[in-house]
Amino acid sequence: MFAHDNLFHAFLIKYAEIGIKGKNRYLFEDALIRQIRFALRDVEGDFRIRKESGRIYLESEIRFDFDEVIGHLQYVFGIAGICPMVQFDDNGFEDLKDRVVDYVRNVHPEGNFTFKVQTKRAKKSYPMDSNEINAALGEAILEAFPSLKVDVHNPDVFFYVEVRERINVYSRVIPGPGGMPVGTSGKAMLLLSGGIDSPVAGWMIAKRGVKIDAVYFHAPPYTSERAKEKVVDLARLVSRYAGPMDLHIINFTDIQLYIYDMCPHAELTIIMRRYMMRIAQTIAEENGALGLITGESIGQVASQTMQSLACTNEVCHMPVYRPVIGFDKQDIVDVAQKIDTFETSIQPFEDCCTIFVAKHPVTKPNLNIIRRSEEKLAEKIDAMVKEAIEGREIIRIGLE
Repeated sequence: MFAHDNLFHAFLIKYAEIGIKGKNRYLFEDALIRQIRFALRDVEGDFRIRKESGRIYLESEIRFDFDEVIGHLQYVFGIAGICPMVQFDDNGFEDLKDRVVDYVRNVHPEGNFTFKVQTKRAKKSYPMDSNEINAALGEAILEAFPSLKVDVHNPDVFFYVEVRERINVYSRVIPGPGGMPVGTSGKAMLLLSGGIDSPVAGWMIAKRGVKIDAVYFHAPPYTSERAKEKVVDLARLVSRYAGPMDLHIINFTDIQLYIYDMCPHAELTIIMRRYMMRIAQTIAEENGALGLITGESIGQVASQTMQSLACTNEVCHMPVYRPVIGFDKQDIVDVAQKIDTFETSIQPFEDCCTIFVAKHPVTKPNLNIIRRSEEKLAEKIDAMVKEAIEGREIIRIGLE
């Protein structure tokens, strides 16, 4: 990644939206620090995280695996950029100049690029202003490396210098995932299937700072144990970003068979979906969640037409968040590939929805007709739903 990665013992962690949070900013900074600490819990290194005037620093006095640290940090929502830096005491400008020249020599030995020095002088007592420091450091770099050239408009490399109580020097901003720290925006329940869409939906909502748990509807023996393992694998992949989650596994077989026996087959998908939403909402309420998350996209399948979505929504009194609602399939695939869930999602293990799908599903369901069909279930359905919820399996993901 860099020449001589072992030179770096500190990282400047940049955030974006957190910076506009005003008097509440410290709450978001503290949440981000907690997430960084959790992300690095298994990484070898004596890491210290500290705040200083709108900056978060990650430091270690002992050697660590540079690539491993970067890899873990790139899963932390709230991080906009990761800047490997050298940090040293202010011992006067001559010392600063020597250290910057050493930095260029050690970190950028390729020796043929354009550059710009960009200084931020937070320590106002420093005897030179930012422009003076830029000019003097640029001159020192050119003198030490005649093959380099200054380009103030579109340089190949920025050399960032921050003059604070200590001095920070860095030249690369490695992108983080952005978003907000998980846990700063409440909690929601994800309806997780083995498909492509729902893991992406969960990732997108978690990126906005929402803590997520998940519920999966399993239908043995019609769906295999491997289908369940696939969903557990997807939950683990999402939890790398979203943090620990509880995966609630509902045995949905008896409910599906009862609906199959009692209701018109064209309405099977809608009615099954309505009971999934009811069950997910009950579990969400038990766990303090404020809404449901689904991977539905308008028109993608019969159960995702506007009429069908209105029908499934009708059973919910809490909000249903559908972050991919306007995405084309390729848009969703692109995100799935970016977050490494795609290859797992396309494994050929069927979930309960595809097993019980009607040959000719209704695409424009009439809510009154659907309600009348559900009346045929009245004798047993409430007890079956209660039994399914009470008998669910809960797997703690992300703390293994």
